[in-house]
Amino acid sequence: MGRIMAIDFGQKRSGIAVTDPLQLFATGLDTIPSNQLLDYLKKYMLLEIVDCVVVGEPKDMQNLASDASRFIEPFVKRLKTAFPEMRIERYDERFTSKMALQSMIDAGLSKKKRQDKALVDTISATLILQSYLESIKHQKF
Repeated sequence: MGRIMAIDFGQKRSGIAVTDPLQLFATGLDTIPSNQLLDYLKKYMLLEIVDCVVVGEPKDMQNLASDASRFIEPFVKRLKTAFPEMRIERYDERFTSKMALQSMIDAGLSKKKRQDKALVDTISATLILQSYLESIKHQKF
């Protein structure tokens, strides 16, 4: 069984999270410049088996694609071209940035650490992945 990876794609940076090989726990992996993301993923997938990539899908309060979706779609197309055999899923990412900031506050991180956008992106990807894992766990029952 391979890992599941989640990507919180942004115009400048993208947060990445992965599961353990048993697909039980989500862990933040990295935040990298979005223009280097595909190269990063290719290198990572040479080292680790990945069964599925989950890409955060920004939606508004009416459950419709938000303005940020226009940046996600071209990335997903490039991802499918680069990894044609890979299962790629989109998953609602509403509120993940706010939840990431709240989790940083709850963890007692300093204001300076909370302003680290790369850390927020990694935590957001982890929250997307953890939520995705919960949703597929409930589908199995």
